[in-house]
Amino acid sequence: MTLPDRLTGVIPPVCTPLTPDGEVDTASLVRLVDHLADAGVDGLFVLGSTSEVAFLTDAQRRTVTETVAGHLAGQLPLLAGAIDMTTPRVLDHARTALAAGADAVVATAPFYTRTHPAEIERHFRLLARHVEAPVLAYDLPVSVHTKLTADLVTALATDGALAGLKDSSGDLGTLRAILIGAPEGFAVLTGSEVTVDAALLMGAHGVVPGLGNVDPHGYVSLVRRCAAGDWAAARAEQERLVALFAMVDVGSPARMGRGSSALGAFKAALRLRGVIDHPTLAEPQVALSDDEVAEVARLLAAAGLL
Repeated sequence: MTLPDRLTGVIPPVCTPLTPDGEVDTASLVRLVDHLADAGVDGLFVLGSTSEVAFLTDAQRRTVTETVAGHLAGQLPLLAGAIDMTTPRVLDHARTALAAGADAVVATAPFYTRTHPAEIERHFRLLARHVEAPVLAYDLPVSVHTKLTADLVTALATDGALAGLKDSSGDLGTLRAILIGAPEGFAVLTGSEVTVDAALLMGAHGVVPGLGNVDPHGYVSLVRRCAAGDWAAARAEQERLVALFAMVDVGSPARMGRGSSALGAFKAALRLRGVIDHPTLAEPQVALSDDEVAEVARLLAAAGLL
């Protein structure tokens, strides 16, 4: 489809359901897409952190994008992550994603390699030159170990090298500076599930919430209340979602990383809600225990979702 002039609203980063043997569960993925679309979301983002992109093979990445694009049939904008260590590898992923049906590409700064700010800028300018679709920057310092500065983002936005930003840094000060400095039409999307009302009050245009897989109706309601200026109702809905977001910490840190805990909780919740068939995580992530899944169920019930 043709992207709107600026992406807005709720654009969930779609989980990647897997079969018990670790293959993409396309039937569950289609049901998840319907679950999100039926809630009234404004777009979908595949192959981000919540999609376990770092764990997927190139063939699995293509399967995910083709499956979602084919099922959507242009009904919603589809963003795809082109996440890899260096510019040539990101370009390969971008071309594959666009050929598979994505409408835009989301890319981080290079990682693993030791880069200078000038090289990060060059990376995004090269993507803009060679990718025949809108490119959004993905600010994810917890994984990439590089924080995109407001000056860099606004310069790239002003020059037309970037169409938008997915900000998962949690840095509201930098987010505000970008909102002040970026040109009209540049999409600023927060990736923080727990400060959506604050980001939208500052002028952000939308949210890319991992928890939106579990409760897309909640985020759609939150954004609509903000748009209507009903900030008291928005705050109440945000606080309900904050309580639900506690599921990301149910996994024991003594035996798993926070990624396993968070993604395991999202997938367990989707399984409990009947959306996907299996809560399988990509290797080498660790599954939640029965007691941890029971805590996810408790949180779902408290949020009115079970």
